[in-house]
Amino acid sequence: MGVKKMGRFVVLLMMVMWCWCSIVEAEYMLYKDPKQPTSVRVNDLMKRMTLEEKIGQMTQIERSVASNEVMKKDLIGSVLSGGGSVPSKQATPEAWVNMVNDFQKGSLSTRLGIPLIYGIDAVHGHNNVYKATIFPHNVGLGVTRDPVLVKKIGAATALEVRATGIQYAFAPCIAVCRDPRWGRCYESYSEDTEIVRLMSEIIPGLQGDGSEKGVPFVNGQQKVAACAKHYLGDGGTHLGTNEGNTILNSKQLFSIHMPAYNDSVIKGVATIMTSYSSWNGVKMHANRNLVTGYLKNTLKFKGFVISDWQGIDRITNPPHANYTYSILAGINAGIDMFMVPMNYKEFTDGLTYLVKNKFVPMSRIDDAVQRILTVKFTMGLFENPLADYSMTKYLGCQEHRDLAREAVRKTLVLLKNGKSSTQPVLPLPKKASKILVAGSHADNIGYQCGGWTIEWQGVSGDVTAGTTILSAVKKTVDPNTQVIYNENPNQDFLKSNTFDFAIVVVGEPPYAETFGDSSNLTIPEPGPNTIKNVCGSVKCVVVLITGRPLVVQPFVDAIDALVAAWLPGTEGQGVTDVLFGDYGFTGKLARTWFKSVNQLPMNVGDPHYDPLYPFGFGLETTPTKTT
Repeated sequence: MGVKKMGRFVVLLMMVMWCWCSIVEAEYMLYKDPKQPTSVRVNDLMKRMTLEEKIGQMTQIERSVASNEVMKKDLIGSVLSGGGSVPSKQATPEAWVNMVNDFQKGSLSTRLGIPLIYGIDAVHGHNNVYKATIFPHNVGLGVTRDPVLVKKIGAATALEVRATGIQYAFAPCIAVCRDPRWGRCYESYSEDTEIVRLMSEIIPGLQGDGSEKGVPFVNGQQKVAACAKHYLGDGGTHLGTNEGNTILNSKQLFSIHMPAYNDSVIKGVATIMTSYSSWNGVKMHANRNLVTGYLKNTLKFKGFVISDWQGIDRITNPPHANYTYSILAGINAGIDMFMVPMNYKEFTDGLTYLVKNKFVPMSRIDDAVQRILTVKFTMGLFENPLADYSMTKYLGCQEHRDLAREAVRKTLVLLKNGKSSTQPVLPLPKKASKILVAGSHADNIGYQCGGWTIEWQGVSGDVTAGTTILSAVKKTVDPNTQVIYNENPNQDFLKSNTFDFAIVVVGEPPYAETFGDSSNLTIPEPGPNTIKNVCGSVKCVVVLITGRPLVVQPFVDAIDALVAAWLPGTEGQGVTDVLFGDYGFTGKLARTWFKSVNQLPMNVGDPHYDPLYPFGFGLETTPTKTT
C-alpha cells in the first residue's frame, strides 16, 4: 500500500508541477493576450526576440520571392506586391486570399508566431486587382475639394483591399506637385498645400475613426494600415524630375511640403514612406534630421517609417555602389522597415554585420521593431492573422462603382463652353439625329484609368471591368440617337456624314514615375490631328484624359467646348452624366493650367502669374433635370 500511495503522490505532484509550469509559461506569453495594453505586449515580445528575428521584422520582400518556407526560414516581417505583381493574370479575390494566407501560415509557424503585414499600392482603388473599382487619380480628386468624398473613397478602398486578404495600402500620396513635368503629378491632389491637407481625410477613411493624436490606429478587420508618402518634398524637385533634388530653404520646405504630414500624424497614420528625392542634395532616405529629428522627435510620430522600393540602394550614385554604406545611412536616418524586394539576404546579412560590429546600436534596432510591432498589434493582426472569403463580395461592388461615378462627376472641370458665352454647347442634348465619338481615349479602359492600373505603368485596352466613355455615351443618349464611333476620322469620312455634334476624347497614354517625366507636355499624336480634323468640320466637345495640364492653347480657338476629365478610372458614365446634363459641372482647377512649358514652374501666388486657366477656374452648368 505504501508504494501505491507513494506512486499516486508522485503522479499528483507531477500534475501540480505541470499545471504550475503552464501558468508560469502563460504569464510569460503576455504578448499573446489581447487584454494587455499594446505597450506591454510589445515589450514582452521584444524581450523574447533574437537579433535575427528583429531584423526579419524590419525586412519587406516581394511576393515573387516569398513563400511559406521563406517566411518561416528567414523570419520575414512583411511582403509586398510591386506594381502589377499578382498571383496570376486576372486573379480572383479568393486566389489573392489563398496566396496571402499561405505566406501568413509560414510566419505563424515560426518560434514566436509573429504575423506578417502585406502591403500593396492601392492608390486609386485596389488598382492591381482585376475587376476592382478604379477611382479617379488624385489629380482629379483635388478638384472636388471634398474631404467627405475622399474619406468615403478611402473606406471603399480599404474594403476592396481586405477583400483580397491584404492589410496595408501604400496610400495616400500627399505630395504637393509644384511642376506638372513630374511623372507622378497625377498622384498629387494639388499644387496648393491647403487642398492636399484637406484630402488627408482619406487616412481615417482607410484606417477608421477614433485615433488618439499621433498614435497609429487601424480600426478593425474592415480597415487597412495607411502610408503617407513620399517624405519629404517629392513634388518640389527641380524641373519636376522624378527622384530629383528639391532646392528650397527650410521655410519653403516646411510651409509647402510638410503641413500634410503634420495632419497625417495627428490623424494616426500607421506608416510613412521616405522619398527617393533629395532636399538640397541630401537623399531623403539618408536624412536623419528630417526622419528622426523632425518626424519622430518633433512630430512624435509613433508608427513606422518604411523605405521605398530599393530606396536605400539609391542613396549612392550609381545605385547599389556601396550597399553596406546604404544600409548604415538608411538605418541611422531612422528608417524602420526596408523594402528590399528581391535580394533581401544581402540586406539582412549586411545589417546583422553592422549591429554585431557596433556600427549600428541595438537601441536603433529596438526602436524600429517596437514601431513595427506596435502597428501589428494595433491592427489586430495577432488576433486575426488569416483572411477568409467573407469580404470578397466587396471587390468591384456596385456601391463602390456608384461612389466612383459620383467622384468622376465632381472631378470634371469645364474650361470652355461655346465660342461665345451666349451660345453654350454644354450640356449636350440626348436626342439628336447622329453624333460622332472620336479619339484614342474614347473606348479604352486602360487609357481612362492611367498608370498604376493592373500593371505598374498602366496598360492600353480592355484591361479590367468598367465603362468606357463611348459605352457611357451609348447608354446615355436617346435610343433613337445614332452614335458613330471612329477613332481618328479623316476628312472624307467627315464630309460624307452629317453629325449634330462630336465628342473627341484624347490625352496622354498611361505612365508611372520616371517614365512620365515630360519636358514638352504636349498631347501625343494622333490626338492633335483628331482635334484638328473633327473640330474643323463638326461642332465638337473635347474631353482630355490626362494626368496633368497639357499644352492646349494652339487648339482652344477651334474647340467649341473643352473638358478636363483627368484620369477618371473605370466609371466612364460619370463623364456622360455631366456632358448630357443629368448633373452640372462644378469642378474648379486644383492646378494652374499654363500657356507654355516655358512658364514652368508656375503656381498660384507666384509673381508674373499668367496662366491660360488660373488655379480655381472652372465654368459651371445647370442640370437639365432634377436628379
